[in-house]
Amino acid sequence: MNLSEPNPFLAIDRRHRSHRFWVLLLGVAVLAAIPASALMGQAPRSPYTVIETGRSYGALQQAVNAIGDGSGTIRIEPGIYRDCAVQQAGDVGFVAQVPGQTIFDGAACEGKAAIVARGRSTRVEGLIFQNIRVADANGSGIRLEHGNLTVRQSWFRDSEQGILSADDPSAAVLIEKSTFTRLGRCDRGLSCAHSVYFGDYGSVTIRRSRFEAGRGGHYVKARAAKVEVTESSFDDTAGSTTNYMIDLPAGSVGRIADNVFVQGRDKENYSAFITVAAEGRVHTSAGLSIAGNDARFAPGVSRSSAFVADWSGDPLQIGTNALGTGLIKFERR
Repeated sequence: MNLSEPNPFLAIDRRHRSHRFWVLLLGVAVLAAIPASALMGQAPRSPYTVIETGRSYGALQQAVNAIGDGSGTIRIEPGIYRDCAVQQAGDVGFVAQVPGQTIFDGAACEGKAAIVARGRSTRVEGLIFQNIRVADANGSGIRLEHGNLTVRQSWFRDSEQGILSADDPSAAVLIEKSTFTRLGRCDRGLSCAHSVYFGDYGSVTIRRSRFEAGRGGHYVKARAAKVEVTESSFDDTAGSTTNYMIDLPAGSVGRIADNVFVQGRDKENYSAFITVAAEGRVHTSAGLSIAGNDARFAPGVSRSSAFVADWSGDPLQIGTNALGTGLIKFERR
């Protein structure tokens, strides 16, 4: 399958009420159609091939080491892998031969993640990450410590965190057509984990992706100077002890547009959907645009909440958003 084609695990359902909005749904039926032998069978003996050289390796780390400080793409055969790797340098792509049939299950390098990325750039396409838990309760599919990151057509599920990053103000993150399911936690007396949590990055862009059924923390938390979240869905209906949908704790500029937000019943904090500078104003938020979104409570949930809560004091640009009963457009805190 050409990875430039639409994600086979996300379908867009356009519904019309008094306005038009996007809903992104996970294609469970497509996953169910994948042969059991592909999902449950053993991985090939040499499943990792560096496309540029044609050489195959039995361990992911061997393939990463073969690329070293250069540039290369690792094609990964279908199967379930209890494997992980640390990328120390270079530009490395981790690409499923068949999107949705390559699963990294449970293993974490350096007590962090299935892929620990600290090179110039990292690209992940078509992979599934699941069941990753570590001693500090931040087990992730990807731990980003340096460099640019691009993630497409991937699924992060049933782990403590989907993606966690350190700080790199000169670098950028792009997530497209990916799904984040049953992630996050706020237990054991430790700092919360989130579906995705980005440190002080230059920019974080999330497009046409789905966040659902969180297990604590926020769905998107980003300390980046610039943030763009567009055409995505946040379905908290089956969430458990979750907090905000989007938290920009240090302030950010950018755009939050054309998304669908549904807040569920089981919340640790239901006071807002989107928050700005709740932990201090590190970056300006002047001109942050929030428009074209649809936000409401799940069926049977009746309460009051702010769609946007702001601590920055900056002039935000809050345009027209479709808000359900009980939602306040804006609240200064």
